[in-house]
Amino acid sequence: MKEGDLLKRRRRALAPAYELFYEEPVHLVRGEGVWLFDVDGRGYLDCYNNVPSVGHCHPRVVEAIATQAGLLNTHTRYLHEKVIELGERLGAKLSEKLSACWFVCTGTEANDLATQIARTVTGHHGMVVSEGSYHGNSDLVLKLSTSSYPAKDRPEWLAAAEAPDTYRGPFRAGSETAGDEALAERYASSVAEGVEDLAVRGYRPAAMLVDSSWDDNGLLIPPRGYLARAASIVRNAGGLFIADEVQAGYCRLGDTWWGHERYDVVPDIVVLGKPMGGGHPVAAVVSTPEIAAAFGERVDYFNTFGGNPVSAAAALAVLDVIEEEGLLENARQVGRHLERGLAELAREHAVIGDVRGSGLFWGIDLVRDRESRRPIDRVEAKQVVSSICRAGVLMGLMGKHGNVLKMRPPLPFSRDDADHALEAIDACLRALRGQA
Repeated sequence: MKEGDLLKRRRRALAPAYELFYEEPVHLVRGEGVWLFDVDGRGYLDCYNNVPSVGHCHPRVVEAIATQAGLLNTHTRYLHEKVIELGERLGAKLSEKLSACWFVCTGTEANDLATQIARTVTGHHGMVVSEGSYHGNSDLVLKLSTSSYPAKDRPEWLAAAEAPDTYRGPFRAGSETAGDEALAERYASSVAEGVEDLAVRGYRPAAMLVDSSWDDNGLLIPPRGYLARAASIVRNAGGLFIADEVQAGYCRLGDTWWGHERYDVVPDIVVLGKPMGGGHPVAAVVSTPEIAAAFGERVDYFNTFGGNPVSAAAALAVLDVIEEEGLLENARQVGRHLERGLAELAREHAVIGDVRGSGLFWGIDLVRDRESRRPIDRVEAKQVVSSICRAGVLMGLMGKHGNVLKMRPPLPFSRDDADHALEAIDACLRALRGQA
């Protein structure tokens, strides 16, 4: 079918809220490893999708799903070894304090449940999040996603602390408060102010919910000590610390399995999502046995599809592949290669104001000029990412201004793949400057 006809059918059949990437929509029909293929057989290097964490259509994951679907798929009201094994193996990947699992289907559901748990166990209703955050799209979780709606519409039980942005934020590296200690203290003070504001409105914090990659902020690397300080402030006020690992987890940042591990803090609750099933919808909330027991005394939580045996089989296969193929080490090594390559691009192109990230998650902040750090506008940013797409590489955009190129490929991404992507970015930025 012609692309124009398919677009017309899509407009008739789907709600207008559904958006398409890129100026010319890409009609994909197949995926394999780090590559996606369109209806004409053209390959695109995938530098965007972390959902197929171990690569598109990994044979181990496909086989696990098909085999279990051919045997049994039901809910967690019956005993099933795979479901139990998944809980055990996730607990083994986390701090020994975190071993009680609830299974759900999406990151939104997981963040919704984590918030319910915190509120039930603490008896408090207030929540603290980062300014410019995104955590999902249920009615409750959308309210926690401060990037998604006007500040004037925020509920009185919500406090938004300054995100620890040392490039665009109020406290910046290279200023008089340039040291990590001072920067961490400054940004943590915004968390304390949020807790105080809640108290004035009659609320105590149930929890602080943090995406430990700060993805929607344009990918941030906070000053060392910030997250531990922030968690301590909320805990001292009677709340819990929830780590949203939907983006940062499963080896994404290269040096550790989880984002929060980089910052020397053990959460009270951890939320898992997208990468768990290698393309299959499965997510989880993990907490301490004490918190789980306290919640269970008050709430009989059940999720029909959360923790079904097919989802468990997919998630177990993903864990097997990561371990057997050494994908954490691959993310570390290729991440360092990308870091060097992106630094070289920044030296060549003045439009790159900042490069941030680690492992296989990078943000390239595009600016009008480096001195003012004024971002390029959204239209131009979309032109850049569409140009890169036409070169056969898929990337995304993120950040408050929609100007940060987002590199977040599947974990098997190789050095050769990285070089291919870097060459495409270089060529497109040269064309942007009229140097093609």
